[in-house]
Formats: sequence, structure tokens, C-alpha cells
Amino acid sequence: MQTIDLRSDTVTSPTPAMREAMAVAKVGDDVYAEDPTANAFERRIAAAFGHEASLFMPTGSLANQIAMRLLVAPGEELICESMAHVARAELGAAAVFSGITFRTLSEPRGILNANRILDFITPNAGPHLVSTTAVAIENTHNFGGGSIQPIDEIETLRHGLAEQGVKLHLDGARLWNAHVATGIPLNRFGKAFDTLSVCMSKGLGAPIGSFLISSQENIDKARIWRKRYGGGMRQIGVIASAAEYAFDNHIQRLADDHKNAQIIAKAVSKVNSEVINPEHVETNILVFDMRKAGFTSSEFISKAAAHGIKIGAIGPMTARAITHLDVSQNECEFVAETFAKIFNH
Repeated sequence: MQTIDLRSDTVTSPTPAMREAMAVAKVGDDVYAEDPTANAFERRIAAAFGHEASLFMPTGSLANQIAMRLLVAPGEELICESMAHVARAELGAAAVFSGITFRTLSEPRGILNANRILDFITPNAGPHLVSTTAVAIENTHNFGGGSIQPIDEIETLRHGLAEQGVKLHLDGARLWNAHVATGIPLNRFGKAFDTLSVCMSKGLGAPIGSFLISSQENIDKARIWRKRYGGGMRQIGVIASAAEYAFDNHIQRLADDHKNAQIIAKAVSKVNSEVINPEHVETNILVFDMRKAGFTSSEFISKAAAHGIKIGAIGPMTARAITHLDVSQNECEFVAETFAKIFNH
């Protein structure tokens, strides 16, 4: 029986061409900032987003954590949506390592409402309250079902925060998906943020790596924090070359993942429209509301596994599937047919 793994877009394997790029990469010691492949690619990424500099990171979580450490001092506050990755899926690292206080607010599907945040923040709160010094948003929003943050809301938020001296960070792990789905240039997203993280090992299919993007001053500090957190690496051209291949060849094909997600969403919606709404599947993430299905997430996972399909749970009554580079349209059509039968019963 075939296995179709839809647990995440992180489960992909490097393509043969990607492996070839890794094999011939020029390398040097990156702790000394001497890896030529990494250095050149960092300059390309910074330019693509309209910033001065970027730094290759082993993980998106580390990129986010260092960005927040740069923007928020210990004892100060960061605001984000309640199901944001930085709040829910990074194991409290900002509190453990940086003494950062979080305050969150909930939005339907995690979609940004700039005015709500601007009313929510408390910059310069004085000696008795915690002061807000940064806001983080996630685009696309993972637990919101791959929802895309509206660019006008982002820019409204940016303008309002700047007036009050509050910084803005983007967890852009899947920003590539938002870029392809909307056609909005990467540098327009980039200009709206003080710091950004983008991930190469999700939709783009690289085996490892993310970037932190910001001003040269911030990136100089980030290089120190990366070493301090144990993230200093040596001959990283081997993995940076894989990420660069993905950047050059795998961005536009994300549209295929979005189409494949729609195939599954529409098939399920036909038999139970309350489980998933195809209009809410904007990119490659499908979130299923099991409360409308009559069984739990774990039961759905077991039913899917019986047909060779791997999916994940993000709650006892919420399941998730993610289309990606290693899953074909034919396989997604099989998944769609199988899920329709499961939910029909």
C-alpha cells in the first residue's frame, strides 16, 4: 500500500538536482563568516525583501527567537495572535531564554485586524504595567489553516505601530505561499517589517534552513545571538546551496500545492460542508473541524492511516493536512476520494 504523508510540508526529501547542488557547493567556516555560498545567498535574500542584510539559521524557530530578542528587552511585551507559532509551538522559548512577556488576542482563522492590535497595545506603560515593544504576525497563519494576512492590514498596522515606536516582526515561515497566492512582491512584504523570518524547508522543500532578515545593525547582533544560542555553524554552504536551489526553482510551483489542497477541500465539502470550507483554504494547509464530523482527530488519523494516508492533529477535535512538493495531483485526488468516503460515513 502506498504511503501519502500530509502531516506537514517539512517531510519532503531533497530532489536529485538539489543534492547535486549540495555536492558541488563551495564552502568555508561560517562562524568566521567565510562560507562563500552562504554569504552570497544571504545577500540575495536580503535584496529580495528590500532589507540590508540577512543571516542563515538552522531553524525557523531560532530565527524567530533571535528576532524577538532583538526587538524586545527582558520584562517587556510582545503582542501576537493566540494561535501564532511563536506563542504556541516554540515551547515558551521567548520566556525561557529572553524573559519576554506575551499577550495574545484571538482572531477568526488568525487573520490580522490592525485596528484591534493598535487598540490592544500599551507602549510606554510606565512603572506599574508591562510596555509593548513589538508585535509579531504570522503569514501564512499555520493553525489558521494557511490563511493569508491582508497586505492592507499589514501596512495599516505598520504605520500605526511606527507612530508609537513599536516594532513589527513577521514569522514568514510560509510567506512564499502568500506571495504566490496573491502576487504581492516579496519586497512589499519586507518593507512592512523590522525583522522577518522565512523558511526554506517547508513549502520550498529544502532539507534545512531559514533566514532572519533585517537591518545590517540587527543582523550583526543576530550573528552573536546565533552563536550564543548554540546555532553557529561551520561549512554551511552544503545546506545553503540546497536552500538556494529551492529558492530558484520551487517558489512558483507552490501554486500546484494550493490547487491540490483545493481538490481535497472541495471533495470533503461536498459530503460535509461543515467540516471544511474550500473558500478558507487559501494555500496548502487544510484544517478539518472534527466537531462537525462525529469523530475525533485521533479517530480520523486512524481512518486515514488505514488507507496509507498520514495526517496530523492540532487539537482533539481539529485535524490538519498539508500538501507539498512530494505529493502529486494524482495522490491528492486519491486522498480527496478517501476523505470524502470517511466523512460521508
